[in-house]
Amino acid sequence: MATSPVLRLDSVSCWFGSVAALSSVNLAIAAGERVALVGPSGAGKSTLLSLLNGSLMPTEGEVWVLARSLNKLSGQSRRKLQRQIGTVYQQHNLVANLSVIHNVNAGHLGRWPLWKAVVSLIWPQQVLVAQQALTQLGLGDKLYARTERLSGGQQQRVALARVMVQNPAIVLADEPVASVDPARSHNVMQLLCDSVRQLGQDRTLVVSLHDVALAKAYCDRIIGLRQGQIQFDLPSAAVGEQQLTRLYALEDAA
Repeated sequence: MATSPVLRLDSVSCWFGSVAALSSVNLAIAAGERVALVGPSGAGKSTLLSLLNGSLMPTEGEVWVLARSLNKLSGQSRRKLQRQIGTVYQQHNLVANLSVIHNVNAGHLGRWPLWKAVVSLIWPQQVLVAQQALTQLGLGDKLYARTERLSGGQQQRVALARVMVQNPAIVLADEPVASVDPARSHNVMQLLCDSVRQLGQDRTLVVSLHDVALAKAYCDRIIGLRQGQIQFDLPSAAVGEQQLTRLYALEDAA
């Protein structure tokens, strides 16, 4: 018996004023898939990720996460479901003047009661869990370091450790290699894929990328977006020059 997709968009459109960021998008992603979103700037990749993690609601259509419609959930129910979605942001979204352990423990906040979150700022909780996640990422000795004193690459690993302790069913990553040089891009993608794999073989990764070569190297499925619409949705090995030329072609001169 086929299982329901963990992520699904049904005829989803998203408008910002008179601009359509996404238009009539239909999409289904299964558990365990590694999916890349590619396309030119402004194609709708970040908007699509925001819809998938529930931080943005569609203008039209329906977004389903783990077989539940985000559109129909109350605020409390939606927040509970969002705990199953970990998001890796391009700018990391860390609190720079806090110690590394506090930023890693932010991955627990969705399920900790308020009193525990407050106490943890004074006496860090679940230290061993944070230590294990950081050790897996090569930062085991940075547990109590001030986050602002870490390099950009180290801060990126702290953001990944935060997602690991959150232990979500789905990981979304928005342009994780946009701020690193090409030589480090492969290291970042390998680290991201390894981190998701360590959470479990059934965990799903959706990542937006500008570099199609990286998408083909680390993802098993590629979705091409252009002007808010899906141009192709193919296994990575099937994406060739024909699809990419159409995806990145300059607009016809009017």
